[in-house]
Amino acid sequence: MKVLVAGATGAIGRPLVSALLAKGHEVIGMSSSENGARSLREKGAWGEVANALDENAVLALVRRVKPNALIEELTSLPKRYTPEQMRAASDRDRNVRLVGRRNLHNAARAAGARRYIVQSTGFFYGPGEGLATEKDALAVNASPGVAGSVRTYMQIEERVLSARDLPGVALRYGFFYGPGTYQDLIDGSVSEQVREQAYPVIGSGGGVFSFVHVEDAAAATVAALESDPGVYNVVDDDPSEMSVWLPAFARFLGAAEPPHLSQEEALQKAGADAVYYATRLCGASNGLAKRKLGFAPRKLEWLSKPKAAAS
Repeated sequence: MKVLVAGATGAIGRPLVSALLAKGHEVIGMSSSENGARSLREKGAWGEVANALDENAVLALVRRVKPNALIEELTSLPKRYTPEQMRAASDRDRNVRLVGRRNLHNAARAAGARRYIVQSTGFFYGPGEGLATEKDALAVNASPGVAGSVRTYMQIEERVLSARDLPGVALRYGFFYGPGTYQDLIDGSVSEQVREQAYPVIGSGGGVFSFVHVEDAAAATVAALESDPGVYNVVDDDPSEMSVWLPAFARFLGAAEPPHLSQEEALQKAGADAVYYATRLCGASNGLAKRKLGFAPRKLEWLSKPKAAAS
């Protein structure tokens, strides 16, 4: 199958391109820079340069390469994961997700593509008992930044899943970990902050985080090329509270125990979204992805291997 990947040089894009090539697909990777396109060509993919916000350029590219399927992995996130930098990047990121992705979707429909896959969220479900399934509501009444992100994801999913002429799949990924992510053990932003004791447990730390290794997410995305259309939670088997995963992650890194902040202190220092993450996030169930995509995620490594990573 000829597959165009938008966001092909990002944290999920890189392992996704490799996984697609390994399965024998013809891969066209779209990058915003010539350096990115060159790195894709070196891996054996086509490397194409286009600005997702340029509607005409995107349409021309998609019509020229005529992909059977298009996978959206576009984001514009900051390199350092802090409340301040995430807030500063939010408008830019939302514009890329809404306008850039819409341009790609419209182009895919115009070019006669047969499958469309989009990145969505598996960690912004509304609070509830147990693990959330794909039928449960997202957190529309969360803190302002989280609620804004939820509205963006809902618009994206509505656009993709309501298109009658192009079968769509929305993959609700968990928080990425692994190479090139914020949880990269060597130089990931969260890893660095944990080592610096700058990433605290807030309040009870009762918010439940769903993670997924980027290579497992890539494998599920390849499988979604042949799956039934719809929504799938692509998360690991170990959704865990911040009070559990964060101290375990610190031990795995060989770092000191994370500091603790009260909700009041965190609200002043980091804002309402950080408090929401730490205390209100709801974990997600991956049962549907296991049944329909053959999804088999690895166990979250810092829960299964408590010893410090080698330096």
